[in-house]
Amino acid sequence: MTNASAPYGGVAPVSKRVMNLAHLVRQAARSQPAGIGLVWGEATWTWQELDRRIDAMAAALSARGVGKGDRVLVQSKNCNQMFESMFACFRVGAVWVPTNFRQTPEEVACLGRASGAAAMICHSDFPDHAAAARAAAPSIRFPVSIGASSFGEDYDELVRRHKGVAVTEAAVEHDDPCWFFFTSGTTGRPKAAVLTHGQMAFVVTNHLCDLMPATTPRDASLVVAPLSHGAGIHQLVQVARGVKTVLLASERFDVDEAWRLVERWNVTNMFTVPTILKMLVEHPSLASHDHSSLRYVIYAGAPMYREDQKLALHRLGKVLVQYFGLGEVTGNITVLPPELHDLEDHDGARIGTCGYARTGMQISIQGNDGRELPAASTGEICVCGPAVFAGYYDNAEANAKAFRDGWFRTGDLGHMDDEGFLYITGRASDMYISGGSNVYPREIEEKLLTHPAIAEVAVVGVSDQTWGEVGVAVCVLAPGTELTESGLLAWAEGKVARYKIPKQVVFWAELPKSGYGKISKKIIKEELRASGVLEPVRLPQTVA
Repeated sequence: MTNASAPYGGVAPVSKRVMNLAHLVRQAARSQPAGIGLVWGEATWTWQELDRRIDAMAAALSARGVGKGDRVLVQSKNCNQMFESMFACFRVGAVWVPTNFRQTPEEVACLGRASGAAAMICHSDFPDHAAAARAAAPSIRFPVSIGASSFGEDYDELVRRHKGVAVTEAAVEHDDPCWFFFTSGTTGRPKAAVLTHGQMAFVVTNHLCDLMPATTPRDASLVVAPLSHGAGIHQLVQVARGVKTVLLASERFDVDEAWRLVERWNVTNMFTVPTILKMLVEHPSLASHDHSSLRYVIYAGAPMYREDQKLALHRLGKVLVQYFGLGEVTGNITVLPPELHDLEDHDGARIGTCGYARTGMQISIQGNDGRELPAASTGEICVCGPAVFAGYYDNAEANAKAFRDGWFRTGDLGHMDDEGFLYITGRASDMYISGGSNVYPREIEEKLLTHPAIAEVAVVGVSDQTWGEVGVAVCVLAPGTELTESGLLAWAEGKVARYKIPKQVVFWAELPKSGYGKISKKIIKEELRASGVLEPVRLPQTVA
């Protein structure tokens, strides 16, 4: 019986308890206790062993006063303790706050202060990070050290001492936070996207539905990126199906080791980014190892250039899965499944698209006034649905900018066709205006990459006294090739509209990458500025 005076169609709102995400490990331990859940180097752990270790660390945290809503800062490279720490935090209702282990002590200290962390789990390789975080964030009551150190109690010793202590999973509701996902590539105050138990339960289901259908405990997943961000979300999904996770032996990305592990463990899926996927398919060790077990090679984090995509399809077959989505939406905006990855540029091929809307999600291309634009019109990509985060922690200004009329504003530009396929033009911050015309670097980069001597390229807009802004192309040459600035610019004539052709070309040995393997245009601009390239370029005046 409904109450007519109550909101929501006459139904009074009630508390929405949801499953604590740590229960996913418990379920795997019950259904396949002797099944391998984690592989790291030569060591393996069964699901039952992982569940008991997670229980022990959860008991250790609880004994030290960590409970529901407390934030736990985690600074660690990939290892079994890093993997376990996520679920130990979830189990007591605490919030997992992982950092990118490549960040500086000062950057990690800033995250500790911004999150109001109550505790810290830090790998013994990072004593300076632990010291800086504790100095900047007095709220950190105690540190735990992964490995022997002078700054905190040893993680494995705590697990040993609390082995067998029964831990009841904290009761959580849909909007209770479980993870502070710090966004990368921003300046100024760090922004912690608040991910919740209810939201992430949807994300798990959505990933299994759209990215890896028919995933079972017989599958295996290789991790080639830090667990602190997208790879961590991907592994949470694997746990939900009792899939073994395979970690590289060290933090150094070794392509030969990656392919060796694919063969040894019959790896069926992996999550990566385009730059790492490019490295994987270009490396000679690919031909030395059996990779026929692969069913889903999932890439995200940035669009993949068409020439790189074609090479990957040629060498791996139709196993590529692309998705688009920011950390704030936990990757859940679009999907381009294997069957829509075409090797040839034939009529009807979906060239340049990042796919269609994920199940349960809605995309809107909006103008500056917030109105939805018609098909084929370029505007800001906005999204709504259950995968959208709860907002930024303690940052009202950022929340006001990120949401408009309930839509999350991604800051990415793009357009949709009549069938709902999305095409990303680039970041709004990457676009520049030259002579009154909008220039989208990605379009130029795609074309330049078809030159046989270009291995990587990034185009950035720089200030110009005549045209307002012009493009500078930073290129990396393919091994054994030669190319000059004049040669590339002459080649581009007729292939790219003249106003879009970069006015300057520089050649570097490599392009700077973020800690997640993405090309960093922010660092490129900083290095160009330091070298004097970003001085305004005066072009000769023409007389009509």
